[in-house]
Order: sequence, then C-alpha cells, then structure tokens
Amino acid sequence: MEIVVKGRNTEIADRFRNHVEDKLAKIEQFAPRAQRVEVELTHERNPRQADQAEKIEITVRDKGPVIRAEAKASDRYGAFDIASGKLLERLRRSRDRRKNHHRYATPAPVDEAPVATSEETSQDQMPERPVPPTEPGQSVEAQLGDSPVIVRQKLHEARPMTVDQALYEMELVGHPFFLFIDDETGQPCVVYHRHGWTYGVIRLNTVVAGTDTTNHVPEQVTAGANG
Repeated sequence: MEIVVKGRNTEIADRFRNHVEDKLAKIEQFAPRAQRVEVELTHERNPRQADQAEKIEITVRDKGPVIRAEAKASDRYGAFDIASGKLLERLRRSRDRRKNHHRYATPAPVDEAPVATSEETSQDQMPERPVPPTEPGQSVEAQLGDSPVIVRQKLHEARPMTVDQALYEMELVGHPFFLFIDDETGQPCVVYHRHGWTYGVIRLNTVVAGTDTTNHVPEQVTAGANG
C-alpha cells in the first residue's frame, strides 16, 4: 500500500510524515486491497483562522468506493488524528458491509427537489467557465475572469449506481452531497443531506438546445418538501 503525503502552502517535515505512515498502517486491517492512500495537508495563512489553520484530507483508493475523511485544527497533528479517526470508522463500516453482504439500510424518506429551467437562469449571470480537467483525478484551478474568485475543478470517473449506493458512498467520503449517474434512468443526479436523518435527490434531464425545457423537466416536488 502506497502512502503519499503532500502539502499545500506548507512543507512536510520527516517527523510528521513518519507519524502519518505509522498511524495509517492500520488501514490494511480494514482494507487489505487498498492500493494508495493520499494525505494532503493545507495550511491556512489567514491569522483570523488560526484555530483551524491546518486542514488534513485523507483519501483511500481501493477497488471499491473511494473513502475520504478531513478535519481542521490549530496544529497538523491534531487535525490528522481527528481525520484518521473518522477514516478508520468509515473503513470499518465499509468492511462490515462487505462481510455481511447486507444492503445499505433504507434511509429516511427521500424528497425530490425541483430543477431550475433555463428560463429561471439568466445567461448574463453565468460566469465564464474555466477550462475543465481532461484526466480522471486531475484538478485544475483557474481565476474566474477578472474577479479574485478561484474555481477548482476535478474530474472523476463515474459508474451508474442506485440511489441507495450513492447514499452509502456519500457517507463514506463524509460529504453533504454526492453526484452520480442513476443506473435506471441514466440521469445525472445528486443526493444530499436535508434535515436530521433525511435525504434529498436532485435529478437533471438532458435538454437539447432550442427545445422548450418545460416539456422535458418533470415536476419533482413531493408533498412536504421544504429543503
């Protein structure tokens, strides 16, 4: 298993690198097929954010779903310990799921959220799009026009999956949303956290230029949806 440690806006000392490698050796107990573990340390230079100056993101690349955890703290060792704790818990859950051959527990009711049509989005408000990445796993950062806004894009490989599997993989990476392709409809979809333990789904229809989008975007609001 390869462990890669890299820094953004900071240098990685050998002492910290050794600490990371020693602690992440436990990964093989939960994911013996893990091929690569990426650890990225980002230092925030803004003194107003000193209590969260060090951000750690850990990503495990296996033959199954990507598993990720991140944390922030005032020092890198504290941030790493928090992130690694989250990661090992997610790895344990993933291992137990495979071992028991059980499907992911049925989540709370899923609400379908409405999708904005082209009439609801003014082209004048759309920013200039930076050149997207072309290789899976590649990240590209670019300044948005003349503004100080930096847009970071990353390309991921996607395989069709069910909503159930998408919710499971969203929990593994610890994100509030997860983009995927529905294997039944072929639609790009997003699952996301709503209130408490409920979830939502946003679905997109492919619209051909020049057609009336109101004929292609189905009504997707269910009763009581307020997210």
